[in-house]
Amino acid sequence: MSIFITGTGTDIGKTYVTALLVKKLREAGVDTAYFKAAVSGNERDEKGGLIPGDAQFVKTVSGITQSLDTMCPYVYERAYSPHLASRIEGNPVAMDTVISQYRQLCKEYETVVCEGSGGIVCPIRYDETVIMLEDIIKALELPTLIVADAGLGTINNTVLTVEYMRSHGLEVRGIILNNYRKGDVMQEDNRFMCEKLTGLPVIACVGYNDSDLDISAETLIGICSQGGNL
Repeated sequence: MSIFITGTGTDIGKTYVTALLVKKLREAGVDTAYFKAAVSGNERDEKGGLIPGDAQFVKTVSGITQSLDTMCPYVYERAYSPHLASRIEGNPVAMDTVISQYRQLCKEYETVVCEGSGGIVCPIRYDETVIMLEDIIKALELPTLIVADAGLGTINNTVLTVEYMRSHGLEVRGIILNNYRKGDVMQEDNRFMCEKLTGLPVIACVGYNDSDLDISAETLIGICSQGGNL
């Protein structure tokens, strides 16, 4: 029982929403792990080691006890796409390592919530070996949820993301709108239009500083089921 979280772009709150998803599952009694194949834009600790910031945030918000070193196999300092960060810093992503670490988490935990890098069209490695984000989703055999900003432009961004994913054989189970303001006529229409034009449900709307998802744990567990246990 696992799910992959991607987004309509970078900096739309994908990690924040992922943390709330993990928190919801943990509070429902589901033994949940977090996984992100490659994370960029990280700071160093006092010993010079890179801290996977997204993983640290998810761990803090969700309350899971999973160790940081099992969450992200590839950690880069520069806030670039992983393919460029690894070209400069070394240690490019290897698919075998990603699959192996994910499989190990599947053995140890009931559910693994995986987070992508950037939007769906994200080069993870681009040298003699080409790995796109969609290749990782396919290799892990995971269904997906899309995080989108609730504001102006989200209809276009969400529909294009869904159509791209479908055309590349990826299963999308729903949409989560972030930065949502209930009662805002434009954002409520955005929600309506995203559902109508994609045929997908908006399963949750996340407001500023929300500490919980407005979705039942049972519904979320159902969405995460039947996927990803290699």
